[in-house]
Order: sequence, then structure tokens, then C-alpha cells
Amino acid sequence: MSNYAINIQGVNKSFGATHAVRDLDLQVPTGSLCGFLGPNGAGKSTTIRMIMSIFYPDSGSINVLGSSALSNKDKIGYLPEERGVYRKMKVGEFLTYMAQLKGVPKAGLKRKIEDWIEKIELPGAMLKKCEELSKGMQQKVQFLASIIHDPDLIILDEPFSGLDPVNAELINHLVQEMHDNGKTIIFSTHILHQAEQLCDRIFLINKGVKLLDATMDEIHEQFNPRTLVVEPMNGQADFESIPGVQAVRRMPDSPAFEIELQDEADHQAVMQRILDSGPMHSVAKRRLTLDEVFVHQVKADAGVDAAELAREELSHV
Repeated sequence: MSNYAINIQGVNKSFGATHAVRDLDLQVPTGSLCGFLGPNGAGKSTTIRMIMSIFYPDSGSINVLGSSALSNKDKIGYLPEERGVYRKMKVGEFLTYMAQLKGVPKAGLKRKIEDWIEKIELPGAMLKKCEELSKGMQQKVQFLASIIHDPDLIILDEPFSGLDPVNAELINHLVQEMHDNGKTIIFSTHILHQAEQLCDRIFLINKGVKLLDATMDEIHEQFNPRTLVVEPMNGQADFESIPGVQAVRRMPDSPAFEIELQDEADHQAVMQRILDSGPMHSVAKRRLTLDEVFVHQVKADAGVDAAELAREELSHV
């Protein structure tokens, strides 16, 4: 098996005057759980549709599981951003139909669907028409239809959109379980903190341009702010006098302090000096959130004004 489930080289896609995806190179390692992240309109869904051969690139190449999505359709599970089920069909009939389209043998299929219906917490849904279900329940049925054939590659476009927190957590758990079983999973979202909790690899895109493509460990290493978060037991401490400390700020509505280090300061040495200075509840390096990383990358790529716009877009998520 190839090291890459998906290999994209030099891909461009325009719609009229809009350059939706620009000079995109991207490799998705086999067995990874990769988040396609960025605000609405960033180019995530366009990239996914090109991967799925729904759109074709204007230039460049896309290799999916060694050839194309069309050649490997029975090995791919795809949940599109546009939701839809056959409303007049009963849930069991709909899932049977979708499974057989993907080549699942009829023998044992009814039992398999019943097991999944129970797992996805839709009791009694088998004999109900799809239109009788709530919107969130229909979305869970469509998610199930996308993975019922046990695909090697699973592509989910905004899978949590419209789900309440309980059902979002259920889908989150199922995605992690499938990843633990060796599946390659891509999901697109504009809600960055969801991906931060779930993914082992991140692809950031904004206005059709790739800003970041790295593992979570690489991101934490690359964007390692020279800041510590410290909570003293007595609520007070003299951190300013510690060698290597640049500035100290009390965190809003919190007993903790943010301690900014000098450029040449050693994290470990300063942390040890803090621990030696008095009793502490906690001393830890501060990690940037993906939202902060995204804004940082937009600023580096397109300037301060673009970064502020990106920050505003993320704040409305």
C-alpha cells in the first residue's frame, strides 16, 4: 500500500474570476486522521470535490488510493456538505440500498445495519421513513450510509454541522474508533477546536492557498510561544525578578499568570526557578490554539488586515 492515500500536486481550480484553489500540493498519509481547516469559503469543499472527481482541476494532478476516486469508489466513504436522504424510503431500506451500491453482499447486511443503528443511537429507526426523523437524526443516517461498506478512505465534509453537542460527541467517538482501526480519515471543518481535539494531522487553507500542512506535534513544536502559564498556591508571587522572565500578566478571571520569557531564556531552567520560588498548583508551557495558529499564518501570508478579518470570521463560528 502507498504511503499516501491522497497525493495532490500543483492543483488549481477557478470558477470564473474566483481562483478557488491555488497551486495546491498536499499528501495525506495512509492511516492518518487529517483535518481540512479554514473559514467558510476557504477552498476546503472545492478541494474535497476534486479529490472525489466531482470537479476536475484546471491544472495539476490528484491521485486517490493509487489512481482516482472513480476507480476506487467502493473503497471510499464520502459524506458531502449538502445533506440529503431519500425521504420517502424507510431507514433500513435506504441503508440497504446505499450499501449494495457500494458492493456490500446481501448476506448478513440486515444484521450489520441493525448493529450500526444501535451503535449510532437511533433506536426504532429501521422501519421509519427518513422524512419522519429529525434533521439531526437524518444526518446520522447519512453518516452511516457513508461508512456502512467499511471503506479504507473516509471523507467527511463538515460532519458536525447541525448536530447538538451530544450527537457531535458520538460522531467524534465513532470517527476516532474508525481511525484506531486503521482507516484514513479526512474531515473538513471551520470549527478549529474540534479538529484540535481529534486530528493527528492538520491542513490549513485560506482563500484557496495552503497555509500549513503538518502533524499536531510539528505544529506544537513550530508554534511554541515563549510563554508559561503558572498558578501559585497562595495566589501571589514575585515572578518579575526571576532571570529569563520578560513580562508577567495576570490572566483574566483566573488565579493564574502568563509569564512571557526572554528570547534567549531556557524554558526548563525558568520553570525550575519558578518551582523553587514557592509552592505552585501548576507550571506549564502555553500552547497556541489552532485558531491562533491560523491567524498567525494568515498574517504572515497576507498581512495584518487579512489576519484581523480571519480573526473576526473565526469569532463568529
